[in-house]
Amino acid sequence: MEGEPTLRLRIFDLNCWAIRYLSKRRQERVRLIGDTLRQEGFDLVLLQEVWSEQDYSDLKGKLAGCYPFSHYFRSGVIGSGLCVFSRFPILDTLLYQYSLNGYPYMLQHGDWFCGKSVGLPGRRAGVGVGVTAPLLSLSLQLHAEYCRDRDAYLPHRLVQAWELAQFIRHTSKAADVVLLGGDLNMHPEDVGIRLLRGWAGLRDAFAEATHFEGCKNGCTLVPDNCFTDKSEMLPFPLGIRIDYILYKAISSFTVKCEELKTTTGPAPGMDIPFSDHEAVMATLHIQRQGQPVGATLGTADVALADVVTEARTEVGVGLRAAQRQRYSWGRMAVLALLLLLLQAAAALGTLAGLGTEQPFPKLSFCLLAFLALGVLVLATGLHLFHTMEVKMLHGTEDQMWMALRALQERP
Repeated sequence: MEGEPTLRLRIFDLNCWAIRYLSKRRQERVRLIGDTLRQEGFDLVLLQEVWSEQDYSDLKGKLAGCYPFSHYFRSGVIGSGLCVFSRFPILDTLLYQYSLNGYPYMLQHGDWFCGKSVGLPGRRAGVGVGVTAPLLSLSLQLHAEYCRDRDAYLPHRLVQAWELAQFIRHTSKAADVVLLGGDLNMHPEDVGIRLLRGWAGLRDAFAEATHFEGCKNGCTLVPDNCFTDKSEMLPFPLGIRIDYILYKAISSFTVKCEELKTTTGPAPGMDIPFSDHEAVMATLHIQRQGQPVGATLGTADVALADVVTEARTEVGVGLRAAQRQRYSWGRMAVLALLLLLLQAAAALGTLAGLGTEQPFPKLSFCLLAFLALGVLVLATGLHLFHTMEVKMLHGTEDQMWMALRALQERP
């Protein structure tokens, strides 16, 4: 309503690409990010891929004066890489790690080891004098795509998008405003983005912004960035938009995006950008309405039902692939076990004097036994992993079917 107190909230979101020993000019860029954040004075900062806790500690020390509240989310083997800095008090935090997050044997990608997650810091922001709005902020990163033509991780990313949407729906009941920022690793029209926006009722700051300034189409991964792999960007000469700021209002508040900006290459006065991703900066206006409107499910119509159906189909494709992998590794484990049993029987027969002398040299026999044992352990471990993958994919498929049935039965 006109005349009601308004909160002007400035948000900064960036995938920092700060991998120790691997990211180029990491320490220099982290210092540059800290200096810029201290000068700009945002209200809320959401960072991803801050893999080193030392980098987080350095940022925390540098930003303590203007961002007195911060939190680092620890997850997986090497950490989630998620951290937040806030001008407002952080009342509580919660970390949710996705049930599926790639494959442990894909060492060159490494998503499984970092334990991709969504970090939730709850906070209360002042809206005028004596009026506050509980804000539910989320910083997150979904599984990377790597190859768009042969995207082996699409089912896992859809499971993550579904779990994220469910997480928002079930944790936002006590909040008035939900803010989400992060690297979703999906294009704006991908089924995962449409599923997240439709099922959780989120609005895209880029699409809603009154004023936009930055890279064309809001792209955050662009060929002009000196840190991007130019060969991977050949199909996308203008770049792609995979970093987002999403939001929704609940209860008696409204949220409008006044302005959205992205960085455009090197930082001012520097020869390097902050990261291989462009930063996203949004200015939101949060205002109290006259009457509470209640929580909304999202766009529960035929279009949303189509999106859920499409996502469920892709999850089903991943489920069948996981079942084939489980069967293959299970069969490999059985064959390795049979080979070990045959070797054990041959060795016992030789020791008991029931057969001729060992036909193979002892060294070769031992090496073969160790090889069979190694294959047995590896195959058994991967069989168990894919068994869990099948269960998670099957569970998500069932949840989507229930959601689809509920949408179709709505009057």
